[in-house]
Amino acid sequence: MALIKQIAKHFRDVHFGGNWTCVNLKDTLANVDWQQATTKVQDLNTIAALTFHINYYVGVITRVLQGGPLEGHDKLSFDVPPITSEADWQQLVNKALTEAEVLAALIEALDEKKLFEDFTDARYGNYYRNLMGVTEHTHYHLGQISLIRKMVGASNVV
Repeated sequence: MALIKQIAKHFRDVHFGGNWTCVNLKDTLANVDWQQATTKVQDLNTIAALTFHINYYVGVITRVLQGGPLEGHDKLSFDVPPITSEADWQQLVNKALTEAEVLAALIEALDEKKLFEDFTDARYGNYYRNLMGVTEHTHYHLGQISLIRKMVGASNVV
């Protein structure tokens, strides 16, 4: 498998399943309701905030692969809009999963020669670093979501 296809698969797998850890965002968020997603446990982020945060950086990378500028700010990455209903929560989950698939397709379409070029600017590293980084970032926060889900009593088991 070509490297670019493997990177896209790795990114897709953390969102939809099939990765080495056997944990993915879609299944982990299944059966988490809006109240559980917004429950604050001690000083931890909520499941909703982490889901938004993961998706925020997916959006940043997506815009660059679509030819746009690199625009993202850590201070905005946890600004989850209010979740006051199941519909609000499902909208956030659907947005995260839909945009993950969009990014996976953009990665697959990327010319492999681009992987070791600067990601908009040398200070941000190359495309490879950023594409692997957004996948690693998702795995990291997915672990947090999995633990918080258990703490708030979400019933699904993945």
